[in-house]
Amino acid sequence: MRTKSAIVVGLAAAAALAAAVPAGAAAPAHGNPRTDCPRLDANLAWYGDNRAKLQKMIDERGTCSGIPGGSRPVAAFDWDNTVVKNDITDATLAWALGHDKILRPKSWKDTSKWLTPAADRALTKACGTSVPVGKPLPTSRNTACTDEIFEIREKSQTMAGESAFAGDWNHRRTVPAYAWIPQLFAGHTPAALTSFAERARAEQLAAPVGATQKVGTHTIAGYVRYYDQQKDLIRTLKAAGFDVYIVSASSEPIAEAWSGGVGLDRKHTIGIRSITEHGRLTTRTKGCGDVPDGQGEALPYMDGKRCLINQEIFKIKGAKAWQQQDWSHRIALGAGDADTDVTFVNDATGAHIAVNRNKAELMCRAFDDADGRWVANPMFIDPMPRKSGTYPCSTTAATAPDGSHGPVLRADGSVIPDQTDKAY
Repeated sequence: MRTKSAIVVGLAAAAALAAAVPAGAAAPAHGNPRTDCPRLDANLAWYGDNRAKLQKMIDERGTCSGIPGGSRPVAAFDWDNTVVKNDITDATLAWALGHDKILRPKSWKDTSKWLTPAADRALTKACGTSVPVGKPLPTSRNTACTDEIFEIREKSQTMAGESAFAGDWNHRRTVPAYAWIPQLFAGHTPAALTSFAERARAEQLAAPVGATQKVGTHTIAGYVRYYDQQKDLIRTLKAAGFDVYIVSASSEPIAEAWSGGVGLDRKHTIGIRSITEHGRLTTRTKGCGDVPDGQGEALPYMDGKRCLINQEIFKIKGAKAWQQQDWSHRIALGAGDADTDVTFVNDATGAHIAVNRNKAELMCRAFDDADGRWVANPMFIDPMPRKSGTYPCSTTAATAPDGSHGPVLRADGSVIPDQTDKAY
């Protein structure tokens, strides 16, 4: 596709000035502006000129672009703290623990290939062995068991401070604590897990903004809210002909309980995909690209989100699914709030939305704004204060596959200098 503009001098014939741009990045045709183009709600506050930037991208890439035919542009959103405030996995796990929905495994070691002996001992001691295998643990009454489970979820350590996970994994493709949540629900049907998430959703939406809840002795957020701005953005994108997806590191049955609230169906909801046997969830998860099915080696996490977008949306198979694609096989808009989202958000060709939670690798790219299409925005509810100091972009902000840290690099290999917080 090409962007074309014309300069007319007096009555002379127009001289076409054509500037080639990557496929799919065409600007709207010039002339009288159309009045029927989908518009973002002007009554919803965005930071700075972010609404105008997004509207420009929608006009460039959507049905008002004046470009005939072609495939629909794609937009992909992370979920937690991107489309909603707070974490739906935490909310679902908290509800499940409060209603005795975790089934006792034969061995806690069976729940994760990376679970340490220390975590296995702590869980066995706290949760006991009197409940038959496959039956619900009384977590609503057993604070010690609830605490161990939630501490491992939250901090990847036991209540005694010992590491809960160990071994080798690709730190840009998975994190054991994320994989562990759907593994905890092994033995339930996907529909049952969705029903747990739906009940948690009802409670979280009914609770006042700012509410907290107790999970064992842990205090966590007790409410979730859809961001009005993101709901409106998704509505506008769909009206403008975009194909919109959720790509979340939540278990897919949990994400499906929430995505309908922004008008997206199961087909457009991508999460951690557990393998089922006889209709029930197992501790195994589906792989991506050339990574086979396993126990969570490839999740929708960092580079794994790119892989799933490439594989599930653009139908790119094998090892190539892990690679950045040409412009015609990349999303137009990507939105995220954390380093877990940085790869797919950076892949976007039209707009990269970074909801600012002071996550270094993501915000280094957002504030560097190498292509002029980054949209950094504070959280829409209870935004964080300005980060003191700078993001260590030039030294340690990027995570390597082995878990080490180094500088954040631009596409040309140059190092992004340290950045200050500009959206708070």
